[in-house]
Amino acid sequence: MAGRQPTGGRGGSSGRGSAPRGGSTGGRGRSGGSAGGGARGGSGTGGSAGRGRPAGGGGGRSSSGSGDSRGGRGSSAGRGGRDNSARQFASRGAGRTGRIAEPGARKTVEKSLGGEQVEGRQAVRELLVAGKRRVKEIWLAGDLDPNDVVDDIIEIARSMRVQVTEVNRKRLESQARSEAPQGVIAFAAPLEDVELDVLLRRRPNDPPFLVALDGVTDPGNLGALLRCCDGAGVHGVVLPRHRAVHVTPTAAKAAAGAVEHVPMAMVGGLPAALARIKDAGIWVVGLDDAADRSLFEIDDLAKEGICLVMGAEGAGLSRLVRERCDMIVSIPMKGRLSSLNVSAAAALAVYEVTRHRS
Repeated sequence: MAGRQPTGGRGGSSGRGSAPRGGSTGGRGRSGGSAGGGARGGSGTGGSAGRGRPAGGGGGRSSSGSGDSRGGRGSSAGRGGRDNSARQFASRGAGRTGRIAEPGARKTVEKSLGGEQVEGRQAVRELLVAGKRRVKEIWLAGDLDPNDVVDDIIEIARSMRVQVTEVNRKRLESQARSEAPQGVIAFAAPLEDVELDVLLRRRPNDPPFLVALDGVTDPGNLGALLRCCDGAGVHGVVLPRHRAVHVTPTAAKAAAGAVEHVPMAMVGGLPAALARIKDAGIWVVGLDDAADRSLFEIDDLAKEGICLVMGAEGAGLSRLVRERCDMIVSIPMKGRLSSLNVSAAAALAVYEVTRHRS
């Protein structure tokens, strides 16, 4: 094509006491004793403490305060100038809320891509074959029938010195998070996402081929979509960090190992990421049921750098994402139903691009 002609828009403090001399009564403290002798003054104000007037004798300490007679720091907490009630209150608060952060410190928790628990025979086998992340342990149900894939898992795990533990079926299924773990669960380090700039790099004679997901929340659809992307030769998938599903055990099982091979980039906001993709000279094509253009009309556009944008189940593309697309296309529906789920639509779309690139 001669140039980019988008059809869519881009769219209690502790310090020196400040109370008056004599503590809470003001003036000089009086002794509470009855025998002769000088009583020490009440809560001090720093420096040298005044001596109290005897009230008829008595050498006991004044009851009006418990400050240090040598001019220590003023306090209402007792000897040593420490406020025990404040300390007790602070410790109770720490027990409820945890350690208090330093002033100005900001706690940030980055949402990970997931993938720590992998279920299903094919998914676990591909996890081992790929060898891209550490596998901590593999559980096998004790009543598994002989199977070539399971034998491969055991052999590869032993060669990699990964612990294989046989557990009873009930325990394994109570740990499982997918509907059918097939008697196999692996525990591994989380998947590592890649930077978006890595996906935008040009390859000789192989323009970037990306898929971006706008708020997809069903893990089964995500897994099936990743499996299609791997088969069609997609270079990478762009996922929003928030309000979207990541790689759960269900997604990993549905992907049948594709999570180990398809690079995924997590972005803070999809509209901003699409703007960066366009600035890199890559066409952004959204799929939407209401579009007038057909997916099968993209023709030579598929041979250039392209990013297909798939909308969420039901909601479709969000307004800001639509505004960032160069073109909106739809999949022709000849039957009574008006749409396909996102994984089926993605399968048709990515293979249409692959057909033009072949």
